[in-house]
Amino acid sequence: MTAAGDDSEYELERVRDLVRSVPDYPEPGVLFRDLTPVLADAEAFATLTTELAAWAGAADLVAGVEARGFLIGAAVALVAGTGVVPIRKAGKLPSVAGTRTYDLEYGTATLELPAGVVEPGTTVFVVDDVLATGGTAAAACGLLTDAGAEVTGFATVIELAALRGRDKLPGVEVHSLLSY
Repeated sequence: MTAAGDDSEYELERVRDLVRSVPDYPEPGVLFRDLTPVLADAEAFATLTTELAAWAGAADLVAGVEARGFLIGAAVALVAGTGVVPIRKAGKLPSVAGTRTYDLEYGTATLELPAGVVEPGTTVFVVDDVLATGGTAAAACGLLTDAGAEVTGFATVIELAALRGRDKLPGVEVHSLLSY
């Protein structure tokens, strides 16, 4: 079910049709879901942005997770009427409020939250492109919680349901536009 209801089913099918599947990337055995064709298509990008923004509610900020989550998160924040904060890979920020290292389906990574941007009590809606094993989403939400923010939800364009990533987000409302 979409955020905007049944009227947008056709538009979401168009988004699904534009998602490119890339086998064996970034390593053998991984099927990468590439959203680049969706982002390059104005109508498809508007559809996913509007759908995700409908779930943001009255959040103060949208947090976009590196790197495609920056693009999607900024657009969602604009439509939702909020500010946006990037959650970055390690070593990309001049001043860091917090750091989380987590497991990926094919390795480990570290995320950082910029200092001085998220104040205690801020409500934040988290956006990313894909929810796979849930490590990235859990790390992002954990960084925000550590900073004293209230995570109001997590939304993704694509959820790889068989990997059960949403299980790593107990207590967080999880939304996805497309499930594979």
